[in-house]
Amino acid sequence: MQALKEQLVFELKRFKTPLNSVESLFIGGGTPSTIDPILYLPLFELLKPYLQKNAEITTEANPNSASKSWLKGMKNLGINRISFGVQSFNAGKLKALNRAHTSQQAEEAILYAQKLGIKHLSLDLIYNYQGDNKKILLKDIEQAFNLPIDHISAYELTIEDGTKFANTPSIKQNNDELAFFVSEEIEKRGFKAYEISNFGTHQSKHNQGYWQGKDYIGAGAGAVGFLENKRLYPLTNIDQYIKNPFQITEEILNPYQLLTEKIFLGLRSNIGIKKSILSSEMLQRAEYLCKEGKLLSHHTFYINENFFLADELSLFILG
Repeated sequence: MQALKEQLVFELKRFKTPLNSVESLFIGGGTPSTIDPILYLPLFELLKPYLQKNAEITTEANPNSASKSWLKGMKNLGINRISFGVQSFNAGKLKALNRAHTSQQAEEAILYAQKLGIKHLSLDLIYNYQGDNKKILLKDIEQAFNLPIDHISAYELTIEDGTKFANTPSIKQNNDELAFFVSEEIEKRGFKAYEISNFGTHQSKHNQGYWQGKDYIGAGAGAVGFLENKRLYPLTNIDQYIKNPFQITEEILNPYQLLTEKIFLGLRSNIGIKKSILSSEMLQRAEYLCKEGKLLSHHTFYINENFFLADELSLFILG
């Protein structure tokens, strides 16, 4: 944690972060719930002066390691939102996905977090694992809505290099119909999509800040930060990071790359895209999409209501 604290001090200065200006803090990646809350205390003491009074403070958690004592400790630190990596309530699917928790553990962790008074609770679901069908996914969604959550992230299974599943890509199935089904079933229960994979009565400030292209500090091994036109990459190897938390690689994005990201992220979420950032040719193409009923035009921005078409619409606008 000392290296992490040192990097945070460095980044707060680099970002020229004003006091009481940070609207969201997110503890994620890996397994935050395996770390004793007391070890987070120095980080919270460092960051507290920079947080807004109503800042959203989120941690991810694995149901099997989110014990009652851990949840209580994180609540005492100021956590007001938890995203639980549930993935599924189906025992066979959990085993196949190499998840260590049971559906009962997931339910108990979420219910206890509610009992503690943690305001915002979210869970993740995975679809298009080999063998997934509407029956399995519907049961997952129904069980999710029996819990006191205000947000669901529903992700299509992706196969990452270097993971256990990289050598067995066949475990992922390609069924667009299931993507539409999951979205429809979640929305019909009152959780409106505000991004292609995110639904809820509470919309995460952390998520929205990323899609809006706001600056953010990424602290820790393998974290990614963003400042103006640069992506910032600390070392990914933990031992090397501990030795030198200040070795950070910069990737400079050119204006076209920044514009492309704003268009893609804006159209796959309810953020939309500002008309002012588009060239005259792009504006003409966007207006054509409006006439075809593919986009909605407001005074200063465009909105896409069908996130599943986001990539196609973005490529069309970019020409």
